[in-house]
Amino acid sequence: MKCPYCDESDTKVVDTTEVRSGIRRRRECKHCGARFSTLERAIAATPMIIKSDGSRQEFDRAKLTDGIRLACTKRPVSAADMERLAASVETYLQSLGRTEVSSRVVGDRVIAGLKLLDPIAYIRYAIVYLGLEDLTSVRAEIDKLLVEGDAQHALISYDEDQLLDRLEADPTPSDIPHS
Repeated sequence: MKCPYCDESDTKVVDTTEVRSGIRRRRECKHCGARFSTLERAIAATPMIIKSDGSRQEFDRAKLTDGIRLACTKRPVSAADMERLAASVETYLQSLGRTEVSSRVVGDRVIAGLKLLDPIAYIRYAIVYLGLEDLTSVRAEIDKLLVEGDAQHALISYDEDQLLDRLEADPTPSDIPHS
């Protein structure tokens, strides 16, 4: 491990602590004496994503996060909630233990998560993801939300475990139409 201050590679570990996201190590440079922290986490393999046209591409967390952020633009959804949703989708894909999954799996997880976080963000994402091509189909989706009562409850910040629990309970909601 190179020291971020003097660029020497001779460092020693002073303290190790397990944290939720991995292992935090406090290090000290033997050359300049500076202390710094590192975070180690296991790199779990994510499957290849099979697109609707049959092409395959690697899972891209940044692309997923960008789509979630776009749907949540100017909405009262915290950056932490958006990151939790992206993390829960990635964790779910890794937990499948498969080498390839359909892009539908990713989209279904995102749309289910957005439905829990914010109804407007859900509708924005649904317009593209579900291919809602006219006002009638958008209205039908809004009416479903109103009937379910999702659009009338206040936005709640879910911690990662709550969000994962809610998604695990219904990972691919049956009420989401697929074009």
